[in-house]
Amino acid sequence: MKHLFFTAFLLFSIITNAQKFEGLAKTPPMGWNSWNKFACNVDEKLIRETADAMASNGMKDAGYEYIVIDDCWQVSRDENGNILPDPERFPSGMKALADYIHSKGLKFGLYSCAGSKTCEGRPGGRGYEYQDARAYASWGVDYLKYDFCNTDTQKAEGSYKVMRDALFAAKRPIVFSICEWGSTEPWNWAKNVGQLWRTTSDIMNCWDCKVNWGGMGWTLVMDKNEPLAKYAGPGAWNDPDMLQVGNGVFTDVESRSHFTMWAMMAAPLITGNDIRSMTPAIKEILTNKEIIALNQDSLGKQGYRWWTLEGNIELWIKTLSNDEIALCFFNRSSEVKNINIDWKKYFGKLDGKSYGVTDKTIIRDLWLKKNIGTTAKNLKATIQPHDVLTIKLSK
Repeated sequence: MKHLFFTAFLLFSIITNAQKFEGLAKTPPMGWNSWNKFACNVDEKLIRETADAMASNGMKDAGYEYIVIDDCWQVSRDENGNILPDPERFPSGMKALADYIHSKGLKFGLYSCAGSKTCEGRPGGRGYEYQDARAYASWGVDYLKYDFCNTDTQKAEGSYKVMRDALFAAKRPIVFSICEWGSTEPWNWAKNVGQLWRTTSDIMNCWDCKVNWGGMGWTLVMDKNEPLAKYAGPGAWNDPDMLQVGNGVFTDVESRSHFTMWAMMAAPLITGNDIRSMTPAIKEILTNKEIIALNQDSLGKQGYRWWTLEGNIELWIKTLSNDEIALCFFNRSSEVKNINIDWKKYFGKLDGKSYGVTDKTIIRDLWLKKNIGTTAKNLKATIQPHDVLTIKLSK
């Protein structure tokens, strides 16, 4: 009887805490992660300086809030099994670092892994989920990215549910980022486990390359994520991995396209560059509030590829709140392309329903940040190679 009572109490506690956690990530999380630029070369000086930059360079004002340390912050466990940060790289400890980040009006995130070791061979969370969750809560962690390396015969769904329940039991609302690379189709099971789930293998710093272990360029990642639009919504997001904007490979035009497509897909906007030393162009891309507004729209709809025009021009559509629609014409080719859009011919219906485009429907260019006319006339434009034309239609 006592056993049954304890089990019932535990279930009640988990459900109650789950209810308390409702409301997390109602829009896609926005922040910064250390991995794409710094990999294992992380320390508290870098993290403090990054928090300083985010708080002062316009990113915080644009909506970014999470500072997330990826792999390699942890080195071992003590005799009681407590996870230990690297004492040389993080001499002040994680609580002090979290307090500093919080003092800037930002939130603190960490990385761990469901396996016995992380992807870089550091101590993983397997068998220590509740102990680790208590530690994260005591440090003031707000976001947990949880990987899936060195898991042997573990089942992803069960492993992530264990960590979810551990976070509930720790009683601190922590956004839970599921990172098993889409290998078990988490969009089918993760909505009640975490707030976001990876849909693809790792993003590479390239346009459309592939590597033998599965990593791929951002356009190919986009293609993998696009068909999953129906699974996304407030508090539950498809995650095509972190942004590579500003990491020195893409042109500014390509960076603008990459950022736009992540915004259109309602993907988490987690930057992966050195935000302490951005060029003015990269800063302008990452802080464009009109593009960010597409991503953060309260309706929570993921945009998708509607059709492809001749010449490799893709048209993406994203339904917005306030009876607005976002359209993105993406020139995926390496040649300049011209478009001539007859609104009445092509846009009697948008997103499967009658939108009612009229001569008074306003067209706003979200990169030029100005209205460019109405749908009374055809939309004529020239789109440079790898560039986007991103507009919003408002009645």
